[in-house]
Amino acid sequence: MKPEQIVHPIPPLYDAQSRILILGSFPSIKSREAMFFYGHPQNRFWPLLARLLGEQAPTSIEEKRALALGHHIALWDSIRSCTIIGSSDSSVRDVVPNDLSVILDNSEVGRIYCNGALSHKMYMKYIYPTTGIAAVKLPSTSPANAAYSMDRLEKEWRVITESPEL
Repeated sequence: MKPEQIVHPIPPLYDAQSRILILGSFPSIKSREAMFFYGHPQNRFWPLLARLLGEQAPTSIEEKRALALGHHIALWDSIRSCTIIGSSDSSVRDVVPNDLSVILDNSEVGRIYCNGALSHKMYMKYIYPTTGIAAVKLPSTSPANAAYSMDRLEKEWRVITESPEL
């Protein structure tokens, strides 16, 4: 595969009642194809979120949307556009950050969590200076993060359900 310059194709997921924002880095090939967040079948985001919230794991995009919004969770990514090879975070170059004001100005988001190191690094470098809202770095739910079992992810991500915003 060769590097491609790609603009983020998926709109942010939020509504006026959203209180927590979870940011990924940039959508994978599978997510871009599905036009929705965490579209790779091996990504543990949706099963993990359901487990944390005591819900059934969603399968359709509509169920995923309902799960997130029903629990006041907004979703988007730190990166608006970049040069990337496939879905590889380590290949990301030429980053342009997302403008989170569309979410922050139209919701009740008070806490931001980053799904993985690249998301957090990009948020802190490009976006935090504008928002002033510190973000919590959580371990990635990507299948590439094989060092983390589902139980270990749940332990680390439990901080979301302990958030006063949720």
